[in-house]
Amino acid sequence: MNKSFERLINGIWKENPTFVLMLGMCPTLAVTTSAINGVGMGLSTTVVLVLSNMMISALRNIIPDRVRMPAYIVVVASFVTIVQFLMQGYVPALYSSLGIYIPLIVVNCIILGRAESYASKNPIIPSMFDGIGMGLGFTIGLTFIGIIREILGNGSIFNVTIEPLNDFHITLFGMAPGAFFVLACLVAVMNVVRKKMEEKGKPLPAASGCLGGDCASCPSSMGCSSDNKTDNNQ
Repeated sequence: MNKSFERLINGIWKENPTFVLMLGMCPTLAVTTSAINGVGMGLSTTVVLVLSNMMISALRNIIPDRVRMPAYIVVVASFVTIVQFLMQGYVPALYSSLGIYIPLIVVNCIILGRAESYASKNPIIPSMFDGIGMGLGFTIGLTFIGIIREILGNGSIFNVTIEPLNDFHITLFGMAPGAFFVLACLVAVMNVVRKKMEEKGKPLPAASGCLGGDCASCPSSMGCSSDNKTDNNQ
């Protein structure tokens, strides 16, 4: 399989950051009160993820190992600032709706995780497609959650009222508990699908490394102490 296509499928399906790796939960639960918010947050993160992956990959042999994390944050913060200004200028309504979660993309664990685990070790093109795959997977996850919450909570989808549901609103789904409930249901569906595939002899690879909680496969450069690794392996 073409490596670039493999990176796309990996982010969208095999290691979906929302439903498999369970990363970026703060914006996932906070901004998905509507489908538009989910799409806006997902695409904003995707743009930053792709550009930062490409930049970090291009500089991977230049950035000293001791300062790589501060360097990654500077790169990510620069692209987040650009995206923030563009959204503020061209889609002010969406910018106001997402609020503080736009600048918080800087510390989104998906972006820093892909920078450390993939972009810093691979060429530019594969890193770009890795960013696209992970970003689209994140966008799909947020959009699905937003669609379900908006339909059940507001009786609409993408701000278009659904007449049969116009008078049937479940306020819970517009609140934080509703976000947890929808996420739990979708993750349960994903787990059922993974189990069915395992039964058919087509198991999806388990997440590994720092993003998957497998401390034994963490590189020592991540700064984890040996005690932490021992504790996590027990």
